[in-house]
Amino acid sequence: RQFWFRFQDVGLRPLYIACVLLQKVFPSLTKIVGTLGPNSHSVEVIEECLTAGMSVARFDFSWKDATYHQETLDNLRKAAQNVKKLCPIMLDTVGPEIQVHNSTGGAIELIGGNHVTITPDLSKAPSADILPIKFGDLAKVVKKGDTLFIGQYLFTGSETTSLWLEVTETSGAEVICYVKNTATLSGPIFTLHVSQVHISMPTLSEYDKQVISTWGLQNSVDIISLSHTRSSEDVRELRAFLKSHDLQDTQIYAKVENAEGLEHFDEILQEADGIIISRGDLGIDLPPERVFMSQKTGIHKCNMAGKSVIITRVVDSMIDNLRPTRAEATDVANAVLDGTDGILLGAETLRGQYPVDAVRTVGRICAEAETVYNQSLHFKKVARHVGEPMAHEESVASSAVRSAMKVKAAAIVVFTFSGRAARLIAKYRAPMPVLAVVFPREGSDPSKWRSYGTTQARQCFSVRGVYPLMGSTDEAETGGLTKEEYGIKLALNYGRSVGIIKPYDRVIIFEKIGDSSVVKIIECDDS
Repeated sequence: RQFWFRFQDVGLRPLYIACVLLQKVFPSLTKIVGTLGPNSHSVEVIEECLTAGMSVARFDFSWKDATYHQETLDNLRKAAQNVKKLCPIMLDTVGPEIQVHNSTGGAIELIGGNHVTITPDLSKAPSADILPIKFGDLAKVVKKGDTLFIGQYLFTGSETTSLWLEVTETSGAEVICYVKNTATLSGPIFTLHVSQVHISMPTLSEYDKQVISTWGLQNSVDIISLSHTRSSEDVRELRAFLKSHDLQDTQIYAKVENAEGLEHFDEILQEADGIIISRGDLGIDLPPERVFMSQKTGIHKCNMAGKSVIITRVVDSMIDNLRPTRAEATDVANAVLDGTDGILLGAETLRGQYPVDAVRTVGRICAEAETVYNQSLHFKKVARHVGEPMAHEESVASSAVRSAMKVKAAAIVVFTFSGRAARLIAKYRAPMPVLAVVFPREGSDPSKWRSYGTTQARQCFSVRGVYPLMGSTDEAETGGLTKEEYGIKLALNYGRSVGIIKPYDRVIIFEKIGDSSVVKIIECDDS
């Protein structure tokens, strides 16, 4: 009751009511990216994840081969068909990773206060005294006092599985380090991270190119997550590579996960289709006290540019536990209040014991945070950033959101070919769902369009609040209706079927007619 009157005092009560009602239909407007792996491989578990609120499926190629990932993807397609949902494919590249090669596969315990030598000689057996790595130039790029981290799962924060080292000296190609904490490394491969040091390895590795040109092309991946993006040139290189392999429609989400990427954030944002603020490596490349500001600043810049932004590493404890910690729950909510489009779950769904619960729990936290999101303030910030005079489409998109708020619309319906109009609406953070009716471009193959949905439709699932519907231009399907009549009918039928549109609700229609964009308000009848 206290909260109810507090919402009323600050003018948020209508927004609160609307969002609470929407929670019954959608877990949240904020999107959830789930990484598929051993504990989320089967059709049954993937179905549950999709039903719980997973919007994007991520495939991490830093482990397992293409055959395994193909099996998982085939299962995803079956699951998506079973629950009648589209789900985009995100391919995560490996990038310039330095790996410690543990040929024996046995556990290696290192004791704090001791020293360990890192060597490029892979013939040496790994032990508490020596660790062989697959990189020959480490001694050339580090100096005394530099910090190194080693861990199997990219530093979840558990110091029993992550090793913290300080360089004391270099000797030829070898690096001698002081062990700052006691930790046990297990498994065949661990990742080594050098804090705030440029590593002369390509961002797009030869292995990444091979995976994209085979598995990625075969499956027409929707999004590529470019790991360890350090400059805008990294994005341009990948863009050119995609174009040369007939993947020009694939979007690029740049993963910013080190100080170098932050330094070039603005130029990376300009080139990329979206940003993933990867707090795993970022959290060790930066001092802990600087991580929160990097997140807030990065999200703000993406919001102002109208580009999707996704946050990682939020509920690590749910790898082994059914519930997140209080701090993690607050962290998720704060990311939503900052303005994130999505939350990425990595190990929580890949190898965690409770993948479905992780998706469902994060969705509930996001939905609760959305009830108090200050949409009015966000709207003003974006409008001020865009400035005047506004471009025509920008002006009409912002007017559509403003109108939807004023008439308390149940949804905004957008007609689009590329998804750009839907992203433009989402830029202004409407508190109601945006139903994007994605029509095929002229000349599209109807069989391919209907087999699993187009890339443009699926890509909309990475944007906050946007839910794509596949439209058609086939007269047999449209029943002789005009494109506008058919699109509205499709959206309203879907809205009614999931319970977000009821008789006499108002709906905003945003469409482009010729060279103009228009906004209409319609009231749904009880038929």
